[in-house]
Amino acid sequence: MEHAIRTLAEKARAAALGTATLDTTAKDAALLRLAMLLEEQSAIILKENTKDLEAGREGGLTQALLDRLRFDEDRIRAMAEGVRQVVALPDPVGEVIEESTRPNGLLLRKRRVPIGVIGIIYESRPNVTVDCAALCLKSGNACILRGGKEAFHTNTVLAGIIGQALQETGIAKEAVQLVPTTDREALNILLKLDDCIHCIIPRGGEGLIRFVAENSRIPVIKHYKGVCNIYVDKDADLAIAEKIVENAKCQRPGVCNAAENLFVHEEIAADFLPRIASRLQANNVELRLDHATAGYINGNGLTFTHASEADFHEEYLDLILSIKTVDSIDEAIDAVNQYGSGHSDAIITTNEAAAEKFLSAVDTSTAYWNASTRFTDGFEFGLGAEIGISTDRLHARGPMGLRELCTYKFIVYGTGQIK
Repeated sequence: MEHAIRTLAEKARAAALGTATLDTTAKDAALLRLAMLLEEQSAIILKENTKDLEAGREGGLTQALLDRLRFDEDRIRAMAEGVRQVVALPDPVGEVIEESTRPNGLLLRKRRVPIGVIGIIYESRPNVTVDCAALCLKSGNACILRGGKEAFHTNTVLAGIIGQALQETGIAKEAVQLVPTTDREALNILLKLDDCIHCIIPRGGEGLIRFVAENSRIPVIKHYKGVCNIYVDKDADLAIAEKIVENAKCQRPGVCNAAENLFVHEEIAADFLPRIASRLQANNVELRLDHATAGYINGNGLTFTHASEADFHEEYLDLILSIKTVDSIDEAIDAVNQYGSGHSDAIITTNEAAAEKFLSAVDTSTAYWNASTRFTDGFEFGLGAEIGISTDRLHARGPMGLRELCTYKFIVYGTGQIK
């Protein structure tokens, strides 16, 4: 197996030297062909996806994981549209980031270039196969994709379609390769090939991401989990707050930008908490409340359990929400920084000074004022299909689009200068 994985990585490295110099027209032609093939071959994709869904049900996957795994015609169309959106985006390769002229006349340009070979390790969501391939190609990179066993049939057919699009448009199909096994040993080998692979991006549960980070010789861009928080301030418009909290928790609970904790200022707690609790329970949300919050809910005919300290650190990925009453915006900020994972956090308020304080003080990749955390997404941010969301601080933070898949080099123009 070691020989097979190394050969795959070496082919990716060779392909990356070619994709790095492709012009925009060539890359866009391949992506447009890919979008077309996805729609034309939707029946084949759905057939293979059904195999994975059936195996997932038999294997006891949760409803949240099955939802991540499931394709239908609308999701395939959305995936193809994501590819077309990448085509419409400016090509980042070759952009001049900075320019200066030194006293000796040397002209320095800091130019954006591809990273090289990017390994993407992911679980459940097979659309990642296409999203990542599109973004890596547009940014001039080659990629190696290693999906989870629960989506193996779907990922295999998608990788075949990507290869077809590349070949039909004159690009080496080795620019996008799927690891052809779900054996964990293949991943262990891949993570040691730092001579061929330049960056690893894991997407999935905390266990997978920690495994990758702890076993990789290659730099890893990651987020461990998405514990997203919403704070409803004393000056909030409560009607807006209700809508945002419901959306952030209920619209799609099994994703990393769904809200897991709600913090409510005590001055509006008596009015707001029974209202939002009733609205959430109408959506079958299980409520886990701290002692103070429970006092506002008792006697309203609503059910709840008492929250433990661990509950506020939990990424539920399900219809469960922890709620805490706070006495000030400072306590809310402290709670976000204590319990959150640095992913996405929101304040609901009409008070601009309070909003700016929160936006500046919370330690997060994406901070919101009067909007749902569900917008932390490459497509929603206009970046095209995202490669992932980083809660790291170096190189990239938040939704990662085309520019985040590039590094830079210095180009120096001289007229005969010597030192």
